[in-house]
Amino acid sequence: MLSSQSPKSIDDLGDITIEGISEPTVSQYFQTLNAREFDATATLFAEDGTMHPPFESGITGQDAIATYLKQEAQDIKAYPRQGIAETLENGQIQLQVTGKAQTSWCGVNVLWHFILNQQKQIIYIKIKLLASPQELLNLRR
Repeated sequence: MLSSQSPKSIDDLGDITIEGISEPTVSQYFQTLNAREFDATATLFAEDGTMHPPFESGITGQDAIATYLKQEAQDIKAYPRQGIAETLENGQIQLQVTGKAQTSWCGVNVLWHFILNQQKQIIYIKIKLLASPQELLNLRR
């Protein structure tokens, strides 16, 4: 159960450890998402950063991402487990994280694909559900 008090800082949101990933921005993404601190989650994105949730077209910009998360992510907890990171030629960092997303009614394996700019802001994230076609059909609203 969440406290009625807002966390004082991202450090107060609980620690997320992802095997193979040491990038603080990615850990903060999961910490703020799980704490339902969606404005804080959105500030981890570059101004023109884009989020591609499952079954949705891209959502671009911090305000649009925060609005989307407030509408769609209230019931979601993310449990990242492990990942890999590589630095691209242009200095951006590409990360892939696998884990599970849980709602009150189901859990599904997930792949999060992040790209961070040189300032360690999220410029792109694609969230892919790792499920069979039948499992995906059962998740539709």
